[in-house]
Amino acid sequence: MSRDALFVAYKPSNISSNQFLGRLKRKYNIKKAGYSGTLDPFAKGVLIVAFGKYTSLFRFLNKTPKSYRATLWLGAKSDSLDIEMVESIEKIDELRLEKMEHAIQSLVGNLTYHPPIFSAKRIDGRRAYDLAREGKEVVLNTIESTIYSAKLTNYSHPFVTFEVTVSEGTYVRSLGKMIAENLGVKHGSLSALERLCEGNFKYQSERKLDIRESLNIPQNSYSGDKQGVLLGHKLDLAHFTNKDNGYCWVDFDEFISIFEIAEDSVKYILNRIYL
Repeated sequence: MSRDALFVAYKPSNISSNQFLGRLKRKYNIKKAGYSGTLDPFAKGVLIVAFGKYTSLFRFLNKTPKSYRATLWLGAKSDSLDIEMVESIEKIDELRLEKMEHAIQSLVGNLTYHPPIFSAKRIDGRRAYDLAREGKEVVLNTIESTIYSAKLTNYSHPFVTFEVTVSEGTYVRSLGKMIAENLGVKHGSLSALERLCEGNFKYQSERKLDIRESLNIPQNSYSGDKQGVLLGHKLDLAHFTNKDNGYCWVDFDEFISIFEIAEDSVKYILNRIYL
């Protein structure tokens, strides 16, 4: 793996995203690395990882929608809405399959809900999960998510496995709670969670990706002096084919550059990202 790289890793369960990144840094002998989309320690699955200068690209990647597979444990009470903090388990009568399917499919659409108190949301500068672990009251504002699809994949009572495709920032733990509520079950917590993909990013054995195929901003063309771009000279908007405001990227063969066009001017955002 080169010093500058973008790839998809597969985080196992029972390790934090930061700890897993540390493993990858040691594996590839890399100092500068980052990832996008933190997974809870108990969760597994797709994690987008970048090395070197590619760590600056996360905000320009096509990372949505995201797909997850989750298993809901009906009757399991947990403040964290997962198996990390199960307090008690209530015996639940087996439910009809049709009712289960309806409860899951009813999530599809736009949802407004409270995120879990054990989340990374900040309250007065502190993480909600830190306050919750200290036993302090946590009150979070509602958030909105779009659920593009939701389906039941297996029901082995009291465990319900389902798959969802959702907008960025969706809390699947909260979706599990909603499913339990739709079924008339007081408590429900996730016993497993797997991220299947983030946008077009799927696990492919940590194969280095071509960043030109991963960006979610439009490609542009530049007819000016390439050497001037290498040296960071001032840019003339007249040399760009597309003059619309916003971010764009230009392919200079051995490297790409990302620019921002605004108010008839152009500025460098990321220059000389070598391929």
